[in-house]
Amino acid sequence: MSGEENKATLLELGAVEPLTKLLTHEDKTVRRNATMIFGILTSNNDVKKLLRKLDVMNSVIAQLTPEEEVVIHEFASLCLANMSVEYTGKVQILEHGGLEPLIRLLRSPDPDVKKNSIESIYNLAQDFECRAALQELNAIPPVLDLLKSEYPIIQLLALKTLGAMTNSKKSQAMLRDNQGLDQLIKILETKDLNDLHIEALSVVANCLEDMDSMVLIQRTGALQKLLAFAESSTVPDIQKNAAKAIAKAAYYSYVCATAEAEGIQPLVNTLSSKRDGAVANAATVLTNMALQEPLREAMQSHELMQALIGPLGSANTLVQSRVALAVAATACDVEARTELRNRGGLEPLVELLHSKNNEVRRHASQAVMVCANDELTATELCKLGALDILEEINLSISLKNKFSEAAYNKLLNNNLSLKYSQTGYLSSNDIISDGFYDSGRINPGTKLLPLKELCLQEPGHRRAVLLINNKSADASLSMEDKSSDMSYGRSISSSSSLRRASKEKPKKNSSRFSTGFGWPTELKSEPTSGRNTVLSKSATKEKGPKKARGKREEEKIREEEEVLAIPKLAGEGGPEKEWYPPSDPGFCTYVYEVTKSVLPMTNIKEQIEALAKL
Repeated sequence: MSGEENKATLLELGAVEPLTKLLTHEDKTVRRNATMIFGILTSNNDVKKLLRKLDVMNSVIAQLTPEEEVVIHEFASLCLANMSVEYTGKVQILEHGGLEPLIRLLRSPDPDVKKNSIESIYNLAQDFECRAALQELNAIPPVLDLLKSEYPIIQLLALKTLGAMTNSKKSQAMLRDNQGLDQLIKILETKDLNDLHIEALSVVANCLEDMDSMVLIQRTGALQKLLAFAESSTVPDIQKNAAKAIAKAAYYSYVCATAEAEGIQPLVNTLSSKRDGAVANAATVLTNMALQEPLREAMQSHELMQALIGPLGSANTLVQSRVALAVAATACDVEARTELRNRGGLEPLVELLHSKNNEVRRHASQAVMVCANDELTATELCKLGALDILEEINLSISLKNKFSEAAYNKLLNNNLSLKYSQTGYLSSNDIISDGFYDSGRINPGTKLLPLKELCLQEPGHRRAVLLINNKSADASLSMEDKSSDMSYGRSISSSSSLRRASKEKPKKNSSRFSTGFGWPTELKSEPTSGRNTVLSKSATKEKGPKKARGKREEEKIREEEEVLAIPKLAGEGGPEKEWYPPSDPGFCTYVYEVTKSVLPMTNIKEQIEALAKL
């Protein structure tokens, strides 16, 4: 069966599908033999393609439990190593929880199980979602342990896996904290392990992006060893990786030397120079320095964000481009974005999106993308029209770039009401909160009105606006305001409450809520409660003496005018009361009951079932 022809024959005879059912057979011997068969068969591409369609991954992963025999572990992990080569196989292994048992098997006493497991993990680590999952599962310590293996293939696969994983800051820190750098340096110092030096140098080069790892490398004198590799090695890949590590170390040293020489303040001062070339060069140096977090923090103490705002309005495209890129590099922190927003730096940044220069537009889009990482700044950018400009840019093949698309999506993700109105859907990562509202689909180029403006509109033919609000009426509102809010909040989802509210005598200040969301279809012809009350009074008064009718008609008109004038007077008089969205007591009660019932459960399946019933 080990020959390719035999595998193809079994596939043609239709033997693969019935064999998959034996993976879960009650008899351990049958199960073991079936697992061994699939461990061998999955080296054939056509077999792998069929198995992906049959979705047998869950059955294979189930064979990795500690209770199973070592031979089952060996061939089940071999099957996963073969299946994890293609992207679809990676996704299936991740979705069925295959990473955790594979990491556990790295500590198996059997070398074949270790080899197959680390090979599977290496294949999975090529996907960024799998790398993130490996970080969460703390995979680095057991992978580091494999560097001590007596089998070169296991050591090599472990180094390759570390090379893929250490592309992220978190993994670099985890490797450092687990004394991984010491092990890598020992490998580089051992001539007998020269077949591992290429991969070891690659991991070291990745780790030099971490400042603490850089300090550790400098302190141990490992940089001298890297220089020796670059000078004396005759292997091109060793020279290349050694040079890469040295370049990162040299860059770090240069940046630190610049900061230590108190070069930050002169550079910040240069941003206000009248010489465009000097401003552009200063912005470039500051951008490079901002790649190091401690230096970026030091720059903020020199009021860098304020200094960048002026050059953003320069007429020189080179200055515009370099300064916009500096904003993108330095606005990584919440404090920096807050200062940029409060100092009025967002407006000139948004203006640069109109630029006809491709580089200026690209760097401005990158800066907007970075600034849109927090909700307050994203909201302000939307107010300044950034979303509309980016939408227009992305409609043009010649104008759009990857940053303009990313910036547009970032702004939408911080304004879920707008995202839903424009796209008609939300992704699983979009978590709505209080204040989310659905006013219906809007056409491209149409602005979404704020909730307050929608509330102050007259009732029309449009359907009701749906609002999510789990907050109770604010304590600062008067009792009249609260009762008005509550009756209005119910009107969004209940037509019966609307009818009841229309029969009640309104408070004077309730008219601002009664003209809020569009009414449901069956009620859109009904008048507001305030107007309805006035008309009913008029109808009653018509039964009185005719000679009093003229006077009462005048009173009716005056009363009607007073009711209609209340929204205007609220804006014309003293300080306007803070506006609050209408509360929904019924929804608040529902959320409380759901939380009370579901949260105490510890089993996710039970939580889902309970939530579905509610």
